[in-house]
Amino acid sequence: MGKDYYKILGVNKSATQEEIKKAFRTKAHQYHPDKKGGDEAKFKEINEAYQVLGDVKKRSQYDQFGSAFENAQGSGGFQGFDGFRDFSGFANGFSSQGGIDMDDLGDIFGGIGDIFGFGGGGRKRRSIRGADIQTLLTIEFEEAVFGVEKNVQLNKTIKCDHCHGNMAEPGSKIETCKVCNGTGRTTRVQRTILGNMQVQTTCENCDGEGKTYSQKCKKCRGMGVIQDAVSLKIKIPAGIDNGETIRLSGQGEAGEKGAQAGDLYIKIRVNHSRRFVRDGYDIKSKREISFTQACLGDKIDIDTIYGPVKLKIPAGTESGTVFRLKEKGIQRLQNRGRGDHLVEIEIKTPTNLTKAQKKLLEELNL
Repeated sequence: MGKDYYKILGVNKSATQEEIKKAFRTKAHQYHPDKKGGDEAKFKEINEAYQVLGDVKKRSQYDQFGSAFENAQGSGGFQGFDGFRDFSGFANGFSSQGGIDMDDLGDIFGGIGDIFGFGGGGRKRRSIRGADIQTLLTIEFEEAVFGVEKNVQLNKTIKCDHCHGNMAEPGSKIETCKVCNGTGRTTRVQRTILGNMQVQTTCENCDGEGKTYSQKCKKCRGMGVIQDAVSLKIKIPAGIDNGETIRLSGQGEAGEKGAQAGDLYIKIRVNHSRRFVRDGYDIKSKREISFTQACLGDKIDIDTIYGPVKLKIPAGTESGTVFRLKEKGIQRLQNRGRGDHLVEIEIKTPTNLTKAQKKLLEELNL
């Protein structure tokens, strides 16, 4: 392989498209030629890597052909950074070839996206949404049938309880940034690959926040969030099944600097019942009856999840016969009725018969 694009972006081959995008943005900020310590050659290399890995189809070809991938592209394929020397190459390179989100251009390239109408000029830096969390919760069979409330213990990022998420030490001043006037961005002329032009960049005085603090919060260090253990009361709906997931919006990790919180996903594991088997919203069980009951018929008690009910066994019932107890099954989610209870009959074959009993059966010729 001519170039290891995964190594250039610092991600594993198993990385998701979102992880690749995040790695690209981080490195693009780091090596942008206009930033202190920037490296134009490295910046071009990073962009080239993302042009391939950021596109699902190109990534698949790259993974399959390795170094042959570059030759396979031909003259009509990937152009790399050199393809952006004019506006048409720039636009095509990002929209159709690289698959880069145009909303990111203003942040990654110091406002070049805003010049061409791609970004949101004058907006503050976008805060990163909190991460989603997934946890496993085990409940009993009956709890899944009828619903239950459970307390879930989690260690997660929460809003700082010292500054209440505003990132400033209580009592300190919070002022509009005097450099950017609260926009989070500054405008200046810089030399770019497209020539000298007026561009917008993230305000270095407030780091794109649009405000400054006389003293940042000591507990969260100005991030607005901390790591802590929390207890949440979770309502499990009646009828939930093993392996199903509950999503709680906004109960995941808190977002830094006032950003939206992520979501909490609770995967449910239901313990088996000793008496019943679940099949969708139906309940299945088996009931043993005697040979005499099967021949002559009877009324028997059947245990259901709602308590015992009477079941009529007709005369001549055969082993394996299934009787349906309507609406004695599990509550359907969103209150759409109940399933049924299916009872399979098993006839107990008589053993250790006396001579007289055997003679009677022979006379009956059953």
